[in-house]
Amino acid sequence: MKILITGGAGFVGSHLAEFLLKKHHKITIITKKNTKNIEKIRNQVHIEKIDVTNFTKLKKFLIKNKPDVIVHLAGNTSHSKSFEKPLNDLNSNTKSTLNILEIIRGHLPDCKFILGSTFVVIGKPLKLPVNEHTPCNPTTLYGVNRLSSEYYTKIYNKVYGLDTNIFRITNSFGPKEQVIPNKNAINYLIYKAFKNENITIYNNGKFFRDLIYISDVVSAINKIIKKGKPGELYWISSNKKTWFYQIGELLEKVTDAKTKYIKPPKYTKKVDVGNFVVNNSKIKSLGWKPKITVENGINQTINYFKENNM
Repeated sequence: MKILITGGAGFVGSHLAEFLLKKHHKITIITKKNTKNIEKIRNQVHIEKIDVTNFTKLKKFLIKNKPDVIVHLAGNTSHSKSFEKPLNDLNSNTKSTLNILEIIRGHLPDCKFILGSTFVVIGKPLKLPVNEHTPCNPTTLYGVNRLSSEYYTKIYNKVYGLDTNIFRITNSFGPKEQVIPNKNAINYLIYKAFKNENITIYNNGKFFRDLIYISDVVSAINKIIKKGKPGELYWISSNKKTWFYQIGELLEKVTDAKTKYIKPPKYTKKVDVGNFVVNNSKIKSLGWKPKITVENGINQTINYFKENNM
């Protein structure tokens, strides 16, 4: 199949491109930033530098490319940036989604559209575990814009008959992710520990998240590409609670880092989703299951840092 990945040079997109190449698909990557994450495969994929918020240029390219599947991963993924520049976040996340849906509706009726979304659309859940029917009440502008993209995707399926799917990822981690504190806390902690620097964790580590390693994420997306039912939403998760004090213990076990527990900043109370774990039985029904444990994933990520002299 001809599969186009927007944001294909990012964390999830670069891993997905590598995975799908091994399945002998023809891959096109749309990106507007550097291509460091895809240097190893750049000669095996078509790379097009386009801003997905530019409707005219995007339309021209998609009509020419005629993909069978579009996996839309491009967009801002930073909570803090969404508060700093709300209009940029709206364009980056919501407008880009609507652009692609409109182009498919008008010119690519046989193209499957898959939207990558996030657990932050839920906000702070009232009941655990979360599932596909859990009400959404996002606490960040990033979450609001991602949820808006989901609604556009659902409506284009129900009203216009487009073949669409949505997947939401819980806390993913692994190689190639940025190591900055306000982007991916897990990867940042792993990197700090790898550098043998002390790590800081809030609230004595007595809160949990549903962590999933990147190779499990992309194998799940592949299942959705192959078997996802039109109009359906799928959670990609491990369905396991990982307490943050356990992360500290695991990192102390494999590095010389020490864990320091501190009080969180006051602003986090307004946006923090709290404890989070997801029932992943729906995507398991497609024949998928996660394979990598958190400990194994941490070790693989540390090995990546070593091999790349980071």
